[in-house]
Amino acid sequence: MTSPFLEPFQHALRELPLVAILRGLTPAEAPGVAHVLHDAGFRLIEVPLNSPQPFESIALIRQLLPADTLVGAGTVLQVADVERLRATGAGLVVMPHADTAVIRAASAAGLICLPGIATPTEAFAAIAAGACGLKLFPAETLGPAGLRAMRAVLPPALPVFPVGGITPDTLKPFVDAGARGFGLGSALYRPGMPLEAVAAQAAAFAAAWRALAPAEP
Repeated sequence: MTSPFLEPFQHALRELPLVAILRGLTPAEAPGVAHVLHDAGFRLIEVPLNSPQPFESIALIRQLLPADTLVGAGTVLQVADVERLRATGAGLVVMPHADTAVIRAASAAGLICLPGIATPTEAFAAIAAGACGLKLFPAETLGPAGLRAMRAVLPPALPVFPVGGITPDTLKPFVDAGARGFGLGSALYRPGMPLEAVAAQAAAFAAAWRALAPAEP
């Protein structure tokens, strides 16, 4: 099916393709963190499902932010979670793995799915199942060289997001290797982090990306 979330996803790819990974976020923190990230230009926000009350936080963020922001879940491991996400109005499914059953369920529900891959075999299986992009994970282990090798055989327009250990200072080697965006975890947000610190990190990541943003393939 055609996804109603495709346009905001493509807009985020053009403007600021950085996925905020809010692992450990609580519903009480969700409104403040969401507004800070949106003000910094973030339009891709995920709450991992191993966070406290994740579906409540996702629903809150979805209600608070404009439709130009794609909100969803990370660490999605089960097909059953896809339907729960859809009920919150979420549009984004991010996975640490490439379970094709979950990818197909997300695609059938019209959600944007970014599964985690570490090999070409996983990458092409995920694409065939309906992935909208790929999460290169763990990026610390695979490195820019691993991305470059896979990028040589992957569809040129398919976005690949390195995730794991990414900081503003480590974007460039991955961009040079073909990254079209990134997933940002503890370097952007940690539970209990003051909003001022989240805002500062968000601004640093946004500035680093805009200084390096690659041309469209």
